[in-house]
Parts: sequence; structure tokens; C-alpha cells
Amino acid sequence: MTSHSGGRMAQFLNSRWLVFVASMWLQSCAGIGYLFGSISPAIKSSLGYNQKQIARLGVAKDLGDCVGFLAGSLCEILPTWGVISIGAIKNFIGYGWLWLVVTHRVPTVPLWVMCLLIFVGTNGETYFNTAALVSCVQNFPKNRGPIVGILKGFAGLSGAILSQIYALVFAPDKAAMIYMVAVGPTIVAIGLMFIVRPVGGHRQVNASDGSSFTFVYSICLILAAYLMGVMLLEDLVDLRRSIVTVFTILLFLLLLAPIVIPLTMSCYLNPGSDIKENLLPQAQEESSKAGQSSNINEVILSEVEDEKPREVDLLPALEREKRIAHLQARLFQAAADGAVRVKRRKGPRRGEDFTLMQALIKADFWLLWFSLLLGSGSGLTVIDNLGQMSQSLGYDNTHIFVSMISIWNFLGRVGGGYFSEIVVKEYAYPRPIALAVSQVIMTIGHFSVAMAFPGAMYIGTLLIGLGYGAHWAIVPAAASELFGLKNFGALYNFLTLANPAGSLVFSGLIASTIYDHEAEKQAQIDHHPWGSLAILGRTTLGMLNVEDSLKCVGAVCFFVTLIIMSGLCILAVMLSMILVYRTKTVYANLYGKARS
Repeated sequence: MTSHSGGRMAQFLNSRWLVFVASMWLQSCAGIGYLFGSISPAIKSSLGYNQKQIARLGVAKDLGDCVGFLAGSLCEILPTWGVISIGAIKNFIGYGWLWLVVTHRVPTVPLWVMCLLIFVGTNGETYFNTAALVSCVQNFPKNRGPIVGILKGFAGLSGAILSQIYALVFAPDKAAMIYMVAVGPTIVAIGLMFIVRPVGGHRQVNASDGSSFTFVYSICLILAAYLMGVMLLEDLVDLRRSIVTVFTILLFLLLLAPIVIPLTMSCYLNPGSDIKENLLPQAQEESSKAGQSSNINEVILSEVEDEKPREVDLLPALEREKRIAHLQARLFQAAADGAVRVKRRKGPRRGEDFTLMQALIKADFWLLWFSLLLGSGSGLTVIDNLGQMSQSLGYDNTHIFVSMISIWNFLGRVGGGYFSEIVVKEYAYPRPIALAVSQVIMTIGHFSVAMAFPGAMYIGTLLIGLGYGAHWAIVPAAASELFGLKNFGALYNFLTLANPAGSLVFSGLIASTIYDHEAEKQAQIDHHPWGSLAILGRTTLGMLNVEDSLKCVGAVCFFVTLIIMSGLCILAVMLSMILVYRTKTVYANLYGKARS
């Protein structure tokens, strides 16, 4: 009996579903960068920063969130627990020291040190992301799409989850959110670092996996809907603390619900009943054959593209497939007989494996990169400035909008991946068309907030969150389709640099400059009749009331910025549509067979 129980426990601890569930929990606190809109007002009021200085902190945060080269390299040489522990240490040191500075428990440091602290703290989440994604993709090699979508979705949802915990434990102390960001993810990461790891998951396939994924998706949607309802209720009604406590307990129960999957499997499945996924043996058996024929296959397939008439691409899918197969067979026979000499190309075609350097000289790669820069960069600018944006429009509870845009970001990632799959698999149309649609949605969202009509922040966060999240489901998939999977890590890491680049331009240069200009005008006209001279004198004496002199009120604070970003999103739509036009044939070849 003891031996049987020990076997069940070992099966549970080595279950790939336990690793997946633990990774979901880890990702639930790995999106700390999305909380910057909630903590920036506390930093600004405590340290006397203007909006341009806050924007520089935002850019440092975005760089920390996107520069994951070191985390990816360490994941290849260190065990997973080592990678997670490094991320936990960086998160604790960065945000812990930041909290000490903001609460004046240590001497104030220069702005560049603050930027370094927030970079280090936020960069810790790249280690959480890398460890979770690498472990789960290795454990679920044939379910990479659902795995990545769900884990990235939980990272996007973490802002709302952490905000709800803050509302119960720390509100209304704004600086305490920085403390929570420093301590909470660190504790969770240390608690899970020995569970999140590769466990040979390809040997654990069973018939119930489909229903398990359906259950997880259901939990995700219920969780998003629940958080949205709770946040709206807390914003509209002054709830008692006991009610908030009940809501938070229900939130934890929803987060814990997926654990029933590995528990059920360990209780009701026999330890030897799992089906080994036939991946590695097959690869080993075919490796020698592949090594001998891969070069000639690559050349022949390339020759097919050169030799086929253009009208073949216009034929129905079934007829096109027959014509290409016939031409391919002829070329193989001719090459075998020595009748023709097949010419070699200098580089890969779209849809084949590119190195980063080969991709960097392709117009399609830069179209995708600049489209991402304009679209996600403008969305990230709104996320980083949500605190000041909502305050300028008269909202006190800024964390409500941070939570809402986090939820819509999550649903945008799930929905963007789902609908873009329909576009390519059902219609064999280029995936960037879904990217263009998401950018149209963001254009409307920016314009809605700029108009500042009643309820505009609610509509704006919905549309901008959906559009921004969709970018991070669509762009990686499109990059893998156009430039291959062999060097996908390098390609993806380069694409993510579009995020901080967009934030640097839109937030660091445009939004902050306009905000400070309007705040100075209001301070001179409305609060200080003696103008900037009075402000300078009070600053010198250390008596400046930052909330009064540097706070901009009204739609004018971000109106011009939002209109500019609406126009840039329209430009992003145009770039995406150019990419759609250029890649129609590629997607027809990739997915035309699936349609037939």
C-alpha cells in the first residue's frame, strides 16, 4: 500500500500537467511590467519627478521586460530552478530597493540609478517567462500553440491579479504596491522553482489531454470575466472590506482550480498507461536518411518554385497541389538521371529557415518590425501612462484601469491567436491581415480616449488592450511562418525590441513632453500667478507641492499624443496590408493544402 501511494505521489510530482499548472501560477505574477501605470504616480509624487522623468523610467522598464537574451542563454546551460532563482533575486533587488527609495527609507538616488533599478527588477520576469515557456514546450511538443498562448495570457493577466491582491491587503497606500511587486513574485518563484522543469512530457500523452486543455481554457475565460466584474464593481461601489476579502478568496480558488488535472491523472491513471509520443525515436531513425537527402530536397523544392508557371497559384487548391506534385516528381527524376543540373540559390525563400542576418536584409521582416513598433509601441505608451491619463480625466482609482487593460490584453492574446488561425487555416490568407484588424481597433481606442467623452477610459482600455494583446499572438506566429522555426529565438528577441523602441519615441519624447508643457501652463495660469519664477523659488526652498504644480488636468494633457498615435496606427495598418499583399503566395502555398 505504501509502495502504491509512493508511486502515485511520484507520478503526480513528475506530471507534465503539474509543471504546466505551476507555470501558469508563475506567469500569474510574471507580468509585473504591466503594473507600472499603478506605481508611477507614487514614484512621481514621492520623488518630485516630472512626466519626462517618469517616461524614462517607463522606457527602462520596457527594456528590462524585452531584453531576454541572457535569460535564454542561461536556460541552455543552467537547470530551470537556477534560471528562476536568478529572476527572483533580480526582481527582489530591483523593486525592493525601488520601494526603499520611494518610501525614503534610504537616501534618494539619481534618476539613472532609478532606471537601472527598474530595469533589473523588471528583467527578472524574463527569467520566469523563459523557464516556464521552455519547460512546457519541451513537455508538450505537439501542443506548442495552446501552451504558449495560455502562458503568455496569464502573464498579461497578472496585472489584474496583483491589483486585486493589492486592493485587499495594501490599498490605499500606493507605494505599498511596489513592495508587493518586490516580495510577491519572489516568494511564488522560490516556491515553484523546483516544480517548473522538463519532465519528459512527450512520454505522458493520453486521451484526456484534449478535455484538459478545454478545461484550462474555460478557467482562463471565467477568470477574465470574474476579474472584470469584480474590478468594475469595486470602481462603481464602495465595497466593505469583508466583501473584497471574499472576492479575493474566490480569485485564489479559480487560480488553484487547474490543479485538479494532475491530481485526477495521478489518482485514476495507471503509472504505465501513458502513451509515449513518437517524436525522438522517429527523428533518430530518419536522421541519417534526412542528412543524405535534405540538401537535394531543399534544392528540388526551390526549383519547383522557379519552374512552376505563375497561373498555378491561381488554381483551386486541389488542382494546384496536383500540378506542383507532378512538376516536383519530374524534377526529382531528372535530377536522379543527371538530365538537368539543379541550380542552388544564394539564400532561403520566405517560409524557409532564415538566420537573423538573412532576415534583416528582407523587406518583409522590416515591414513586420515597424508595424509592431507602431502598433504595440503606441499601446505600451498608454499602458505606461495609464496612471496619469486616468488622473487627468478625473478618475481616482487608477489601478482599476491597469487591471482592466491587463484583462483585455489577456483576451486579445487568446482571441488574436484563435482568429488568426482561422484566417490562415480556413482561408489560406496571410496572418498579417489579423494584425491590420487589431491596429484598426487600436486606432479607434486611441481616438476614443482622446475625445474624453463619459466612459471613454473604459472603452479605450478595452480596445487598446485587445489590440495590443493581439500583436503578441499574431506577430510571433507570422514570423515563424515567414522566416522559419530554426532560429526563431533570435528572430523573436529582435522583434520584441520594437516594444521599447516604440515606447522611447511615443512615451519618452512625445507624451511626456506634451504632458509637462500642459502641466506647466496650468501651473502658471491657474495656481501660480507669478508664473515660473514662483515655481522656481518654491522648488529651491524645497517647498514644492508636486501634486499641484506638475499635475496636468483635463483631456488636453494627452489629446495631441493620442491623436498622433491614432495616425501612427493607421500607418501601421498600411504597412501590415503591404505585407499581406507581398505574402499572399507564401500563405497560399503553406495552407492551401490544409484547405483542400
